[in-house]
Amino acid sequence: MAMSSLPTRGGLRPMTEVALSLQDIASCVAGYDPDALPVAQAQEFIARLVPVVQAVEQRPIRDALGRVLARDIISAFDVPAHDNSAMDGYALRGSELRADAPTRLRIVGSGLAGQNFSGDVPAGGCVRITTGAVMPPGLDTVVPQEFTQGEGDQVLVPQGLLRTGDNRRLAGEDLARGEAALAAGRVLRPADLGLLASLGLAEVPVRRRLRVAFFSTGDELRSIGEPLDAGCVYDSNRYTLWGMLQRLGVEAIDLGVVRDDPAALRQAFTQAAACADAVITSGGVSVGEADHTKRIMAELGEVLFWKIAMRPGRPMAIGRIGDAGRQALLFGLPGNPVAVMVTFYAFVRDALLRMAGATAQPLPLLRAASVAPIRKKAGRTEYQRGIVSRAADGSWQVAITGSQGSGILRSMSQANGMVLLHHEQGNVAAGELVDVLPFDAWL
Repeated sequence: MAMSSLPTRGGLRPMTEVALSLQDIASCVAGYDPDALPVAQAQEFIARLVPVVQAVEQRPIRDALGRVLARDIISAFDVPAHDNSAMDGYALRGSELRADAPTRLRIVGSGLAGQNFSGDVPAGGCVRITTGAVMPPGLDTVVPQEFTQGEGDQVLVPQGLLRTGDNRRLAGEDLARGEAALAAGRVLRPADLGLLASLGLAEVPVRRRLRVAFFSTGDELRSIGEPLDAGCVYDSNRYTLWGMLQRLGVEAIDLGVVRDDPAALRQAFTQAAACADAVITSGGVSVGEADHTKRIMAELGEVLFWKIAMRPGRPMAIGRIGDAGRQALLFGLPGNPVAVMVTFYAFVRDALLRMAGATAQPLPLLRAASVAPIRKKAGRTEYQRGIVSRAADGSWQVAITGSQGSGILRSMSQANGMVLLHHEQGNVAAGELVDVLPFDAWL
């Protein structure tokens, strides 16, 4: 998005007010050490830091996919509204089924979906019925059509096939009147839209979409389309970040590449904080880097610089930037492409979901046997790129893609999962089970 089209700060409020300083939050995290911070403690710190968007808007359900539900949705009626048939077949009384021989019943009418049978059904009678049709009064069981034999206006039901109540959907079986159909904080999925429609709802209350500004820093970076001078590289991080943000359903604001210049950095940070709820940068947070990013971050807000016990992605900045009227959450990520992806999913993903008002769900883990030994130093969390496949016996196995350098983005593209080696874990033997984060779950 071009800077000229950036949203103004109006409409970004309200968010819940954050009373605690970063040092106050740090004091609540047991064993907090910014120079050797375990992943779990960094995640705890960030969870305590994030504010939540409070603004709510009504959106048509077709515009609500991926949005965060702002209030519980309560069903105004039973779903289904009436007992109905789960099968095409014949509705009957379960009490009339014989246990010692087939049951012969007389067909007295038919009930179709939307065209109910409303007459009385005499003893020994049944009604031809289709899936979804309301059960006729007094009938409680349905025999599937394919299991019966027809003889004129009569039907023969095999013995021992049914129990009373089989193939009948009860009123309120899906949702009872007054029951919560969907809970606030849910990120709406396709099935949820169908559920909302089944309740007759044309609109749904959702939280305002989170706005996230992002940019890359560094004099060596070039945008696509610019000439690539000696010693320079094309910036890939913004495209990776854009893709990951799209999966979260936020409004992503791309501020481009910002050169390593105090005035340019100050303008970019100030503009980002004014137009967004959160700001993500890549590059400029490592110890000893010859740039001004860390200094400008500290000047414009309250920022901590961490050394996290993880690989890849050790350096990171976290805090708030902006003026006294409104501050944005800041995530300063490393510059290496793989480290950007790993730190985003280790720390930023859940934080953005919480800010958006979503009830964050942990990413699912797959247990797979390591094809080969993996070297691992205890005392840090490692994320290694892997290829998950089925072994000959059908079990899951995972092989590391090769060199795990944090600048080798191609290996991230080749992999289909990330092997998660926990903080206290040591070397892994061939055949040992490890945790894997499948990319389909988080990319």
